[in-house]
Amino acid sequence: MSLRRCCCAGAPPRPGSYLHSPPRPFDFFLPPLPLSPLPIKPTRVFQGFKPHRSLPRRQAQKTPGAGSLHSTLRALESEPIEDLDDEALDSLVGDLSPKELTVVLKRQRDWRRALRVFRRIRSRKDYLANPIHYNIVLRTLGRARRWDELRLCWIDMAKDGVLPTNNTYATLIDAYGKAGLVKEALLWLKHMKARGISPDEVSMNTVVRILKDSRQFDQGERFFRGWCDGRVELDCLDIDFNESDSISPKHFLLTELFKSGGRAPVSSVAVALKEGPRKPRLAATYNTLIDLYGKAGRLKDASDAFAEMLRSGISPDTITFNTMINICGSHGHLREAESLLDKMEERRVLPDTKTFNIFMSMYASVGNTEVVLTYYNKIREMGLCQDIVSHRIILQLLCERKMVQEVENVIDEMMELGAHVDEQSLPVVMKMYIDERLLDKANIFFEKHCSGGGISSKNYAAIMDAYADKGLWKEAEDVFFGKRNIGFKRDVVEYNVMIKAYGRAKLYDKALSVFEHMRSCGTWPDECTYNSLIQMLVSGDLLERARELLARMREVGFKPRCETFSAVIAGYSRKSLISEAIEVYHLMKTSGVEPNEIVYGSLIDAFAEAGKVDEALHCYNLMEESGLNVNQIVLTSVIKAYSTIGYWREAQKLYAKMKNMKGGPDIIASNCMINLYAGLGMVSEAKLIFDDLIRNGQADGVSYATMMYLYKSMGMLDEANDVAQAVQKSGLLTDPASYNSVMASYLVNGKLRECAELLHQMLAQRILPDASTFKTLFTVLKKGGIPSEAVSQLESSYNEGRPYARQAIITSLFSVVGLHAFALEYCDAFVSAEVALDSFAYNVAIYAYSASGQVDKALNLFMRMQDDALKPDLVTFIYLAGCYGKAGMVEGLRRIYGLLKYGEIEPNESLYKALIDAYEDAGKHDLAEMVDQEMRFSIHTEKSDKSENEND
Repeated sequence: MSLRRCCCAGAPPRPGSYLHSPPRPFDFFLPPLPLSPLPIKPTRVFQGFKPHRSLPRRQAQKTPGAGSLHSTLRALESEPIEDLDDEALDSLVGDLSPKELTVVLKRQRDWRRALRVFRRIRSRKDYLANPIHYNIVLRTLGRARRWDELRLCWIDMAKDGVLPTNNTYATLIDAYGKAGLVKEALLWLKHMKARGISPDEVSMNTVVRILKDSRQFDQGERFFRGWCDGRVELDCLDIDFNESDSISPKHFLLTELFKSGGRAPVSSVAVALKEGPRKPRLAATYNTLIDLYGKAGRLKDASDAFAEMLRSGISPDTITFNTMINICGSHGHLREAESLLDKMEERRVLPDTKTFNIFMSMYASVGNTEVVLTYYNKIREMGLCQDIVSHRIILQLLCERKMVQEVENVIDEMMELGAHVDEQSLPVVMKMYIDERLLDKANIFFEKHCSGGGISSKNYAAIMDAYADKGLWKEAEDVFFGKRNIGFKRDVVEYNVMIKAYGRAKLYDKALSVFEHMRSCGTWPDECTYNSLIQMLVSGDLLERARELLARMREVGFKPRCETFSAVIAGYSRKSLISEAIEVYHLMKTSGVEPNEIVYGSLIDAFAEAGKVDEALHCYNLMEESGLNVNQIVLTSVIKAYSTIGYWREAQKLYAKMKNMKGGPDIIASNCMINLYAGLGMVSEAKLIFDDLIRNGQADGVSYATMMYLYKSMGMLDEANDVAQAVQKSGLLTDPASYNSVMASYLVNGKLRECAELLHQMLAQRILPDASTFKTLFTVLKKGGIPSEAVSQLESSYNEGRPYARQAIITSLFSVVGLHAFALEYCDAFVSAEVALDSFAYNVAIYAYSASGQVDKALNLFMRMQDDALKPDLVTFIYLAGCYGKAGMVEGLRRIYGLLKYGEIEPNESLYKALIDAYEDAGKHDLAEMVDQEMRFSIHTEKSDKSENEND
């Protein structure tokens, strides 16, 4: 999406004029306006006016002393205040009029400079103290939160006989309120009433605004209504300090305030508290009231206040419309917000940057990127400047949608205009790059905008967290240990995030190292540090270290969370370290932390696994007594405990209870019940649960495996075979165990080829056979007719871990069931390898090529075996006989028979049978009969010899 394209796309579609549109459900926000606009001074037309810089500037009116005032201001701004002595200050301000002195005081942004200048002015003999100058200084000190200096200034004001006015009180109330000292701000109101001064509209509005900002909406409204009724209500305000409230210089209202204020007579300008109704006349008052209702969620009252403002003939200003638009937007009423923008145009009230920021925020919250970009570009179209909020909103939106190029375009435009990326936006942009794996761009952006310690520790932590979430601990580490400004102190949140990054990477030693070095850097671990580290160590099975840290956490005065205790207990339970788990449980109770469902569930499960049914049931009873909800996990553990000792009736009752719970029994409980019934031979009960699982699509590999075991143990081979076929089609075969159970079922039914096909499916999914798989394969080979000597040879090579032993076994399996293509695929893999092969590998290859009809390759392998100086063994001769028989090579068979007859090969029944089969394949039935007789005689002689030896 191009920003240029969006800029030219025009304004977003908005509803027509309110006066000509049909009523809508939320139209009470838009009270009907007079057809003739209220008398206001004509201003620029809303749409299409020229940018500010093209407007004609007003010519400054030349007044006497103007040049002197300007030079004074320049001198004060250019020179450090400590470089100006009293004479220099006198020369600068000595000839200025009181009005010019007021301008000088207002222009001082530094409280030290303002106070120094004011004290010098006050020291002049001809100076007449006035409340205006004091009000300015009090406001400056309040904004800087210099409460000691403000107290002294108040005392000086009393000494000079300058009595506070409404403006003075409004200034003090505003300063304390913006500093978050709401009680102190309201005490000024109490002092004001005690002096007999009735709050004017500005003072009243200031109080209401402070109550609104502190979310005391009801008190704010009551105070406003009381003022309108002609009385000042203080009873509804929280202005009484508790005994626990500390006394410090900023609380001097409780002590010196009333003493200094009480000595002076009531001001002649003070007006007695009025009785009788009055109405506000300032737009600012209604703005505050509308905003109060909006923040309180009282939309109808906000609309009524807006309507009352119009009925009172008070023209709404930009702030009024911004407030109403924000209320509409924050409650999802976008059409009404757009209509209010039209009302601004009708009443010739110009929008400001904040207006468009509100619309950007509104549409960003609903994910409408196009409209957000349109309003972002419209700010400049209207001759306004995009501010820090505009940039923050647009960057947040674009980054969330991973619109990398658009984000970079916005940043480039900001740089061209001399703006900088807001500190809060830095982690957002970094996260976008990191999520998109654009690490080089992330590094460049970080070096340009973040490095050097110019941002807060909190935002460094947010950047590190973005790396940690992607497992990029090294990059997070680089940020953590990167260069910072002198005197920069890492907040604890940075350490916590670094520990998290190491924990995810399982670098537990590094995490502990960061933890140990925190205090040496002047940062103390908080509860989050301990809780995170303990849970991290548990996940790494470092249980003893986790427990040590748990004790250390309690020693320093922190109370571990229930989740932390739970993690340690669960860790010990998984390792079957029941006594340690119980110790931590008791520690948890003595710490005043009540166990939750996970704690009880872990203990019950551990007891059940260990066969300690009484203890498991005791924990279950404790849990019920504590009033905790017994969930499916806990009931499953109890069922497991009953299953251990065969208590099927008790388990059945709990299982029935789970059926009545939301979500019903979980798969573990169901499998546990099937296994319990299977162990007791209760086929119908097990089948009932199994069928329910199939019907609900919940059955897993364990369910099928248990049912196959049950059917096999009961001799129901056809049913076992049906289950095996069903699970193969279900897609639940995902690990060696599930494949093994199906193979075993096929094996019992004599379905050897199905076993081999299942093995091929297993290998095709890159699931490696395990020891149980190969145990099944050896049984298949024996049942498939492979000589026992060959099977023993393969078992020996597998147990010894010889090269290509697994491939040889798989090749033999595929050959014996007739899957020759699969057999040759694996055979070619190790035959073509440029490594020396053992005899067993040559034997399997000879058998595989011979079984597939490729006799020439088989014989060539026999010659290669001899070239490798490997002597043929018994298995070689057995497989070679089969090869000669298929090729009709009678001479080869006679050589093997001769070696057997003359004792160079030990008499062996498998070899005899191989020769008989080979002669039959070659059509030499007489020779086959001869070998058969020789075999019978040899075996009879061998048995007789054994019998005589046993008698001796």
